[in-house]
Amino acid sequence: MNLREWIILIALSVLWGGSFFFVGVAVTELPPLTLVALRVGIAAAALWTIALIMGLTIPKCPRTWFAFLGMGLLNNVIPFVLIVWGQTQIASGLASILNATTPLFTVIVAGVVLADERATVSKLMGVVIGFFGVAVMIGLPEVGAGNEGASLIAQVAILVAALSYAFAGVYGRRFKKMAVNPLITAAGQVTASTVIMIPIAMLYDGPFDISAPSMQSWAALLGLGILSTALAYVLYFKLLESAGATNLLLVTLLIPVSAIVLGALFLNETLHTYHFIGMAFIAVGLSAIDGRLWRYKIAHSRHNPE
Repeated sequence: MNLREWIILIALSVLWGGSFFFVGVAVTELPPLTLVALRVGIAAAALWTIALIMGLTIPKCPRTWFAFLGMGLLNNVIPFVLIVWGQTQIASGLASILNATTPLFTVIVAGVVLADERATVSKLMGVVIGFFGVAVMIGLPEVGAGNEGASLIAQVAILVAALSYAFAGVYGRRFKKMAVNPLITAAGQVTASTVIMIPIAMLYDGPFDISAPSMQSWAALLGLGILSTALAYVLYFKLLESAGATNLLLVTLLIPVSAIVLGALFLNETLHTYHFIGMAFIAVGLSAIDGRLWRYKIAHSRHNPE
């Protein structure tokens, strides 16, 4: 990647890492379902504004909107709800580390579902190493044993969210064949997610009182919807187009860094040593899935034998 692509990658990691921080702020005053509904609603408004400024047209084909609905469920509704609820029980930094397992799940899902994405030995080895890191972080507290049980369930919820992201990555490949503009795909999926989430939030959380959240929570909501969702999707698709999916995988290594730093500075969160040990194993696993560093080391050792 060139310097411009590295800058976009780092900016994207900060935006997505910041989403865990924004959720950590807003979830103290807003119930999880309402928070998710507001996040996707704000993102939808921002993305359609950008799309219309760019002169893009709104799709009218029912088949396209049905695909947006599926993508919205897998890529927004299910993971956003699970992550937001999970952050009511665990620190934002830990949530971001667990979310970094998405590529591990993607290797498994893509290997089973897609004929052209069969898992290699290095990818499978990366998955094993990565999930060992997850086991180190989670441990085995007894379910129902007070806060430890709640923490375990919350961590499992984040992992299920990562699995949903993996299915979304496989499902989303259809939009290229459908010749849908990536920005329209992003806008369409958060619009479909908004349609799903509004009645669910109203049913379980009740009507939203616009005066209830403080200015701090409103700022976090706007940051979550505009920066960490709408702008992040714009950068995501731009980087995907110029640098490719393999380079984009690197963002999963950087997201926990910004999330942990923001959580420590502004939310007074602390993580234990075993959390960082687990994150190190996940990083090694992701590097094995990516493969480039390992191939470089092998080639370097062959050219420079001891």
